[in-house]
Amino acid sequence: MTVTEQLSALGLILAHGDLHSLFQPIVSLSERRILGYEALTRGPSNSPLHSPVNLFGVARHAGRLSELELACRKSACRRFSELKLDGKLFLNVSPESLLEPTHQPGRTLQLLQAYGIPPSQVVIELTEQSPTEDFALLDTALHHYRAMGFSIALDDLGAGYSSLRLWSELRPDYVKIDRHFIDGIHQDAVKREFVGSILQMAKASRAKVIAEGIELSEELAVLAEMGVDLVQGYLLSRPQELPPRDTHSLLTKLEPAIPTLSEEGRDLGALLNRQPAVAQNTPIAEVLEAFRAQANLNSLAVLNEQQQPVGIVHRHSLSEALLKPFATDLFARKPISRLMSTDFLAVELGQSLQKVSRLLTSRARQRIEEDFIITLHGRYHGLGRVIDVLKLITELKIQQARYANPLTLLPGNVPIQQCLSRLLQQAREAVICYVDIDSFKPFNDLYGYAKGDEVLLCLAQCLGERVDPARDFVGHIGGDDFLLVLGSEDWRARLNYLLEDFQSQCRHFYSAEHLEAGCFIAHNRQGQRQEFPLLSLSLGVVHLHPENCAQLDAAQLASLASEAKRHAKAVPGYSVHIIDTQKLSA
Repeated sequence: MTVTEQLSALGLILAHGDLHSLFQPIVSLSERRILGYEALTRGPSNSPLHSPVNLFGVARHAGRLSELELACRKSACRRFSELKLDGKLFLNVSPESLLEPTHQPGRTLQLLQAYGIPPSQVVIELTEQSPTEDFALLDTALHHYRAMGFSIALDDLGAGYSSLRLWSELRPDYVKIDRHFIDGIHQDAVKREFVGSILQMAKASRAKVIAEGIELSEELAVLAEMGVDLVQGYLLSRPQELPPRDTHSLLTKLEPAIPTLSEEGRDLGALLNRQPAVAQNTPIAEVLEAFRAQANLNSLAVLNEQQQPVGIVHRHSLSEALLKPFATDLFARKPISRLMSTDFLAVELGQSLQKVSRLLTSRARQRIEEDFIITLHGRYHGLGRVIDVLKLITELKIQQARYANPLTLLPGNVPIQQCLSRLLQQAREAVICYVDIDSFKPFNDLYGYAKGDEVLLCLAQCLGERVDPARDFVGHIGGDDFLLVLGSEDWRARLNYLLEDFQSQCRHFYSAEHLEAGCFIAHNRQGQRQEFPLLSLSLGVVHLHPENCAQLDAAQLASLASEAKRHAKAVPGYSVHIIDTQKLSA
């Protein structure tokens, strides 16, 4: 297709508005609901400009990018209104189009008014395809959008020419992490570090993070464990003309990724306060009377016709709003939706306590005396108190500290037993590895306990670097005995790296003489001088299969790991002995 033909095709598309709008849901993991939809545009199906890459590339080359983006927004708003979709509408806008001389401010607001969409429901998503130089002008343009009630999102964070500077100067409400950093994050520690840094910066700037481009359940699991709440990608739903309207069809994809309270031995049910809620059309006077009748009532959830939370009313906020002159008379007959707060936290009853705590503490406007909403399958179930969650978390931290090894601070025998029991209950395939240091006692006697503690801390660090926090576990049994539980398919490679790491790290613990000789002389258990090889690891491995879990308990599983370790120690130097539970039952 020649350039002339491309420009002609673009002209026809813009003249006839021949564009198709697809919608991809953005899901909140904590609330098990669809936050909103990103609108994506395609050209005519029989056209070389069907692909958005080709379509927008030709428009940019022709200097008609602003015109094309406006047509895309018109198509998206019309279709969003026709489908009566709930939640927020994310509209893509390139910074360069905002800076074009032909850009006409106010057109987007006119479109929304024409289709009955409030600006508070719309997020302007900046997608950077070329360098942005005039930050001051761009800031002015976005200030214009914000003044009208729009939210701002920064797309493809980490991939653009100046995305970090855009974030710093424009302070968006949402930041979307580029797909590159999500792809294979469960296998890449550097990508996890990057996302972790983004979460920290987002907390400081009060922005919400969206991970886009998720295609694997393993990616989703790691992101959920790290505290990413808003997710988007093919794993959940591809862009569609008729997108899903609720998360019921997505729950099977979400559940394996999100740790539940039952796994942690805690349940939000203990914190549940079954307070009645009010409908969004309830007169303010009735809500005020409900607070007057119950002195201990701090908050009321506001629900729609489907019994889903749409807002919350706090006693202190309502009181402040009605303190103004004539406010009570002015608002008495108005619906509570006029004074409710839409900035609330709703979490599912089965949500992880740690996740709920992270969400609460990351909310800049969350007050400790306020309540949050608890849902069951997306519908209102009751209220929870922020202070009760924080108290429970504190109790858990104290309990964890009580059962942690005092030297390495790794989980001790009680959490190890709980981990093995949970593993068997869930019937998961995993590898249980008993790790023991060879020649550790004579080394400890010769070099001293302080040096011995350094070796133990070194091994703890090596073990920590080999685990995937989303699915693995490392504990300290005591002395030089550790337990490693790996759920990853590449467990053999991880164990090989562990052996190499420890061997390399240990070199600086020996004297030059012993390092050169490859051995040292110390007293054995009988008090006689004996030559001992340098420190090495013996790994006793149990490969657990789901079909064998019902025949074992935690004590038997630990005993098998101990037996495997004894076989490994019978081999001089670094060694691994594997017991496969399938062969035991054969």
